Amino acid sequence: MAALARDGLRLLTTWPCVVEAAYLLDPPWRFELLHWIELGGVQVYPFESHHLGDMVGWMRRYTEAGKREMDLADASLYWLAVDTGIVDILTIDVADFSRYRLPDRLGFNLI
Repeated sequence: MAALARDGLRLLTTWPCVVEAAYLLDPPWRFELLHWIELGGVQVYPFESHHLGDMVGWMRRYTEAGKREMDLADASLYWLAVDTGIVDILTIDVADFSRYRLPDRLGFNLI
């Protein structure tokens, strides 16, 4: 991890994403993920309750009746991009993050 930090690679996420990942992983991977976060493998970027209004607005905008929805984890990453200006995203959720458009009308840079 030190080498990655020296090279400028920095991983950011939010607590809703940590919860979602922990839910999806079976033990022992769940525990390995949480331990990796504890060791600083990723920075968990906090948000305040007043940020939820924006997130709910985006969730409503990107939820298509009976088809797809933007969940809280996705909305928190959208908020993170808006707040930090970082639009590079490492995800397996290519279909959803390809359709999201940030306020400047550009999309995420999928990695």
